[in-house]
Amino acid sequence: MKQESTIETGLAPTQHGSLWYQVTRPPSPAPDAIPVVLLHGGPGSPSDYLAPLDALSDERSVIRYDQIGCGRSDAATDGTAWTVEAHVDHLARLLRELGIEKAHIYGHSWGGMLALAFHEAHPAIAASLILASPLVSVDQWIADANELVALLPEADREAIAAGASHEGYAVAEAEFYRRHFCRIEPWPAPILASNSGQNADAYNTMWGPNEFTQTGNLKGHDRSGSIAGLQVPNLWLTGADDEARPATVRRFASMSKLSTVNVFPEGTHSVHLEQPDAYLTALRDFLRNV
Repeated sequence: MKQESTIETGLAPTQHGSLWYQVTRPPSPAPDAIPVVLLHGGPGSPSDYLAPLDALSDERSVIRYDQIGCGRSDAATDGTAWTVEAHVDHLARLLRELGIEKAHIYGHSWGGMLALAFHEAHPAIAASLILASPLVSVDQWIADANELVALLPEADREAIAAGASHEGYAVAEAEFYRRHFCRIEPWPAPILASNSGQNADAYNTMWGPNEFTQTGNLKGHDRSGSIAGLQVPNLWLTGADDEARPATVRRFASMSKLSTVNVFPEGTHSVHLEQPDAYLTALRDFLRNV
């Protein structure tokens, strides 16, 4: 009989409340199999949409957690929880709670910026970085988003330019998301689960009202300056139609001598759900070779 992975859940304390976490362990772990830690995006969208990546637990432990204030983690005690520095500290506390001294760090979207910031603060922990459809520079993200908005149908462009009060704004926003966030219709269960646990206050405080409008406290943040100094292998993943634009991802990756880039044809920001087999294969190949 085939053995199944084992699942453990728990709460790790931080100064802003407890983080919910899940550790999925392989049935017969190799002694040298370094765990992978999944950092979700948002900010404020819990880790459910990354749950399909728990499949990596056939070879190594997978740690997935909800950032403070969303999903199954505690509500944030105050607004100081929603900063880059606070999220870095929360992750460090989680890894100490779990006794993890070395891990592969996977960051998706905003989680990519968090991964880079965490590695700057704790460079000894990462065995590798996996930067998936990553936010690296807020200004570059918005410049890329503006280019994508400019390619929308004229009615959608006009509605977005007119602002959220325009009667066609919601339709235009949905078209942007269909083209660049997720092209599966209706949206798959992992995304819907994340949406049900989303904290809009966290998203608005750090980011803004939608993927192409940035008004929060991440304004001006840029982690690209740390890429050239990376001393660990780093894998960059994105979709050809992703809001994390392939040209931008390739440019950031080229700053590191230890980088590898994988662009998935026709993929969006949710390419791990659209092309799960190819995505997991790319991750497994990279992790095995590190």
